[in-house]
Amino acid sequence: MAILDGKAAVVTGSGRGIGRAVAKALAANGAAVVVNDRGVTVDGKEEPTTPADEVVKEIKAAGGVAVANRLDIATVSGGEGVVNAAIKEFGKLDILVNVAGILRDRMIFNMSEEEWDEVIRVHLKGHYCTMRPASAHMRERKHGRIINFSSGAALGAPGQPNYAAAKAAILGLTYSSAVALAKYNITVNAIMPGASTRMTDSIPAARAPGGVFRESNSAANTIMDPANVAPIVVFLASDEAQYVNGQCFGAMGYRITRYSHLAPERILMGDEPWTVERLSKSFKATLGSDLKPPRML
Repeated sequence: MAILDGKAAVVTGSGRGIGRAVAKALAANGAAVVVNDRGVTVDGKEEPTTPADEVVKEIKAAGGVAVANRLDIATVSGGEGVVNAAIKEFGKLDILVNVAGILRDRMIFNMSEEEWDEVIRVHLKGHYCTMRPASAHMRERKHGRIINFSSGAALGAPGQPNYAAAKAAILGLTYSSAVALAKYNITVNAIMPGASTRMTDSIPAARAPGGVFRESNSAANTIMDPANVAPIVVFLASDEAQYVNGQCFGAMGYRITRYSHLAPERILMGDEPWTVERLSKSFKATLGSDLKPPRML
């Protein structure tokens, strides 16, 4: 018996890259999968066909169950539509994996409003638009797994202020939802992935985090194969991971990391209200000592 037998899943952005690998892994482990992908370029421009159809063919050829879906999950109607597609096709939704995203890289002083808004819309609003109807359905059934995709970019990627902001916000959304939904037997966790994809193809080598990324079209069966991200997702989607909630995991190559939650590092206590003068005298030797810059994975 496979670990996800009898489960129904939605994976957004699953026509290519990491999403594709996740959808195929969920299906290989017994889940019926809605493969959601609009079919867009890395910067979000629509293409005439969706690769979701090809992924569905691959899953079915391997003996799995899947249907394709091309709705825009960054709209309320699209998010509801993809959740309803799973319920219509499979009778329920047990697993939601939010992978869909785009890039519009630019330095903050050169970034247009449209470049900011569209990245925030697809990443952050896209998570809200699927999580809202999925969590309502899961709450009624008292069971569910939600797995959100953040990024090491949230830790300080240069030239990606919109993407970094969205991915950091997804962590906040994950933690808040994990606390709120725990009593309904729903877990919510986040992944910071690392693999060679169309997105990493667009990043200059000098800015690539965590090592050297090869071209995505030659990543299969290498350490940077997107398939290496999928096992932790399958585990978190299973009943075996019921006790894992509100956590963020890194998955890059053959390394899986658990990240800590933000916690106080140094505290400066006073016995009366602080003045600027007193704080200035105390800061360097206390809060200002051993400062570290933001860092990526």
